[in-house]
Amino acid sequence: MKWNWTQEGWPRFVYDHALLEPLESRFLLSSGEVIGAVRHVSDEERNLLRIELLSDEAVKTSEIEGEMLDRASVQSSLRRQFGLDADNRPVRPQERGIAEMMVDVYDTWSTPLNHETLFRWHGMLMMGNRHIGTIGGYRTHDDAMQIVSGRLDNPTIHYEAPPSRQVPAEMAAYMEWFNRSAPKGEVPLPALKRAGIGHLYFESIHPFEDGNGRIGRALAEKSLAQNIGQPSLIALAYTIEHSRKTYYAQLEQHQRTLDITEWLVYFAETILEAQQTTLKRVAFYIAKARFYDRFRRRFNERQEKAIARMFREGSGGFKGGLSAENYISITRASRATATRDLHDLVEKGALTRTGERRHTRYALNLPETREME
Repeated sequence: MKWNWTQEGWPRFVYDHALLEPLESRFLLSSGEVIGAVRHVSDEERNLLRIELLSDEAVKTSEIEGEMLDRASVQSSLRRQFGLDADNRPVRPQERGIAEMMVDVYDTWSTPLNHETLFRWHGMLMMGNRHIGTIGGYRTHDDAMQIVSGRLDNPTIHYEAPPSRQVPAEMAAYMEWFNRSAPKGEVPLPALKRAGIGHLYFESIHPFEDGNGRIGRALAEKSLAQNIGQPSLIALAYTIEHSRKTYYAQLEQHQRTLDITEWLVYFAETILEAQQTTLKRVAFYIAKARFYDRFRRRFNERQEKAIARMFREGSGGFKGGLSAENYISITRASRATATRDLHDLVEKGALTRTGERRHTRYALNLPETREME
């Protein structure tokens, strides 16, 4: 199999510039919308929003790789990293490590990329990991670096990266390309092209024993931040995770060719979708803050618990809406008490009601999110 790095011309990727231009224009427009939306919240709320968005990205970028983290623990660690009040919940090394990396990506978005930055990120990600030989450095093992699936006796090889002995030279070339293609570099590239090429290029080198996917997505975030002039805070990993199979299929297909037009269109559309997801999540966060301002101290303990649970479901809410049975399960209330509580929440304007009898469902009354839609 002729992988991309074995082909004549590597790493000079080719693509149809014209197909990307409309997407680049949409990206710039949406970037302005995201920046404007975030400016609608106070400084204190902006800190909390930043924690919400970064914790979701940290959890999802790990989930793409099959690692499940506790979101509350990641949030607690992020709060400590940003110097905010945090609870004393136990935080595992991998949750602290991803939180540290996300904060470092956020804080150092404008600085040129260098090997030390990548080594630092890798050291954070691999915190507590005892299963790999090199932490905080490029791989050095003689075995082929392969992405495989299937049975051990009959594996499917999806990709084989350059041998370890070539990695230092490959990464030196990558660093030069990344910094030269920055907005103030010698050969600046538009945001979507640069992020898409940078991600595929890095994943094709696969320079670390583990953590390449998470670091590769962090590089895409850094690239986008440099192009818009501030941390992007977009839901990139969140969006990729929703279509993980497509993401891996696109990577596999375009690690066999230097013509990456289809990859760049896919990745650009993913970024645009991530921007829209971020806009909805910012609107939901603003609506949540205003909701609690409106109804402060107007709920009983059961209602407070149910409302908090509904907000944890996110902007999508409970699938099909909150039912009386959901309320009973959350609060341990009797059916009669649940009926009174729900009726009271509707009367106060905290919930909206649809359906009748056993088909009755309740949703949070968030006019701000409806305005956005």
